[in-house]
Amino acid sequence: MALFGRLIVASMPLAPKFIVKRVAMRYVAGPEMSDAISTMRELSAEGACFTVDVLGEEISSMDEANYFHEEYSRLLDAIEEHGLNANISIKPTAFGLLVNRDSAYSNMESITRKAQKLGSFVRLDMEDSRVTQETIDVMLAMHSKGLTNIGVVLQGRLRRTESDIDSICSALGDKSDFRICKGIYLEPDDIAHTKYSEIVGATNSAVTSMLDRGAYTAIASHDLPVIEHALAELRNRGLTDSRSTGLEKKGPGYEFQFLLGVRGDVRRSLASKGHLTRVYVPYGTRWYEYGIRRLRENPEVASHVVKALLMPWTNRR
Repeated sequence: MALFGRLIVASMPLAPKFIVKRVAMRYVAGPEMSDAISTMRELSAEGACFTVDVLGEEISSMDEANYFHEEYSRLLDAIEEHGLNANISIKPTAFGLLVNRDSAYSNMESITRKAQKLGSFVRLDMEDSRVTQETIDVMLAMHSKGLTNIGVVLQGRLRRTESDIDSICSALGDKSDFRICKGIYLEPDDIAHTKYSEIVGATNSAVTSMLDRGAYTAIASHDLPVIEHALAELRNRGLTDSRSTGLEKKGPGYEFQFLLGVRGDVRRSLASKGHLTRVYVPYGTRWYEYGIRRLRENPEVASHVVKALLMPWTNRR
């Protein structure tokens, strides 16, 4: 399967763009903000809530960073206007973290303050290992300013994650708010687990640690072993219904998160049993770069894409 995935990745840049678009648009709301709004309104009927991402990450100038600041500001206004149960997910490098650190912090603080006033939440996406600590530092800096409506993503794949959970929870207590995922970035063996079984085991351990520390825990995985482990841990703690969880009720709690277009059947099943489910909704004109980059970073994704195209009945959006 890994070889098959690599073959798909190698051939994808040679394919006509309309073919790549056909693949990508299952997992991306569309190029415009209005596409994301329409997608969320449609899926709201299934009881889902959302986190919205404007596509794009590492940039080369602060002019590009200003675009993301303005777009996210407009996005927060649109979420409020349409009464959607949605928050936002931002990448620190898209705000200029690797270009001008002070300006990036200022822009992220501005967005987080606006989100706080609107009763919304900001999730700091975790990128590759170059910025792991800096991303955590951004989140801690915002909390030190009284902006507690912000949390971070941690990756089970990274060997440092258990110590990051401990240090963040020691600093923030019940204000700690995590999204835990396996992680898509392929990192070297000295800093990351590289075998599937190890990555799943480490992700499961992170879920347990977060719940043990009383943190709000967003389980972002499509892997059934991770979902089943999380459900067992939740049952052991008597946490069996998270639908009433809101921003004002953070603290010990949980939700399940899914990428748009992936494992819709599992998401609907969890929602029907009382679990809060959140759909990650990306949009933007950079959908092509997003799709190609994700495939290159992790060729295993290609096999899931092909399965969804050939057997769509197994993976309804």
